[in-house]
Amino acid sequence: MTRQIRVPATYMRGGTSKGTLFCLNELPFEAQKPGEFRDALLMRIVGSPDPYGKHIDGMGGGTSSTSKVAIVSECLRADHDVEYLFGQVAIGKQEGKQAIDWSGNCGNLSAAIGPFAIEKGLVPDSRLVDNGIVTVRVWQANIGKTINIQVPITNGEVEESGNFYLDGVAFSAPELTVEFMSPADEGESMFPTGNTVDSLEVPNVGTFNVTMINAGIPTVFLDAEAMGYKGTELQEDINQDEEALTRFETIRAHAALRMGLIDNIQQAKVRQHTPKIAFVAPSQIYQTSSGKTVSLQDCDLLVRALSMGQLHHAMMGTAAVAIACSVAVPGTVPNMAAGGGERDSVTFGHPSGTLKVGAVAKKNDYGWVVDKAVMSRSARILMEGFVRVNKPHYKN
Repeated sequence: MTRQIRVPATYMRGGTSKGTLFCLNELPFEAQKPGEFRDALLMRIVGSPDPYGKHIDGMGGGTSSTSKVAIVSECLRADHDVEYLFGQVAIGKQEGKQAIDWSGNCGNLSAAIGPFAIEKGLVPDSRLVDNGIVTVRVWQANIGKTINIQVPITNGEVEESGNFYLDGVAFSAPELTVEFMSPADEGESMFPTGNTVDSLEVPNVGTFNVTMINAGIPTVFLDAEAMGYKGTELQEDINQDEEALTRFETIRAHAALRMGLIDNIQQAKVRQHTPKIAFVAPSQIYQTSSGKTVSLQDCDLLVRALSMGQLHHAMMGTAAVAIACSVAVPGTVPNMAAGGGERDSVTFGHPSGTLKVGAVAKKNDYGWVVDKAVMSRSARILMEGFVRVNKPHYKN
């Protein structure tokens, strides 16, 4: 008889995402280093690949927002508490595609790392308080960036009740302030081509004015009108249209090539997590997925973004950073949709509601840069204990 192995794990919501979190030193020894065994183990825990796309036999939820894993450990870097590695797990059969994409971060799930680190004893006692705010200093290993997460503490424990509502999440929770420090690569402009707007020619699709930015997560923005959309679309308007999804993926692949993220178009198939693609429009009245009305005055612009080939139900946290940084620079596609001019914060409308994000851009010898992007999120432990899984077989 072959018994399943038990792996300590915590299932958490972070922002509008959910994922399974692990401490590095609690993983099976073979999975404590990158490689085929780790990927096979995490894929099986999530329930991928699943040709039915439902993750019935795993911890995933059959969507890009719920097919996530994170590995957290103590950090040896100065002025950091923990190191966090994020994996976006593919859902269905991935012929010619990477099973787990380690190329980027999840800004939503990042919010969960602060409470998780405190609960698991990874933050030194000297930095904790009985009542107040503890700033958990996180090294994001995928992108080599610092994220500061402000976690409220009551009576020496992580506060688990609050009145902060996040659009896309049904229930209230304590507010966590998440700061993405120097979200663009140091010594480089946020705009990999050097331009705030480029003309992107996509064979058999068209030519588009786009803003390509590498801040938070590599993202390409284009006008909704150029794609034949209003910017008020919900998931069912896009995700049931295979022709539209193919068109978006083709544009995304050519943007990835132009941004220097891949060497040839075929490589986009194995790099599904980055770059993201989003379309924007000026503010207008629309109905959210919950039926709530967003008025013209509730936001500055509308943004719809795709993740892993599907329109996101709300907004990826890292894409929200890209929105904040691009809107802060005059003349970009998102900036013009928001009315143009200089801005240090913006409220944008997404399929589930609205979100306010802030960033201050400045120009130096390298081009446009941002010191910090800030947003409010919430997070909650949903379950903790063990996941059970058959020990995976792998080639090496």
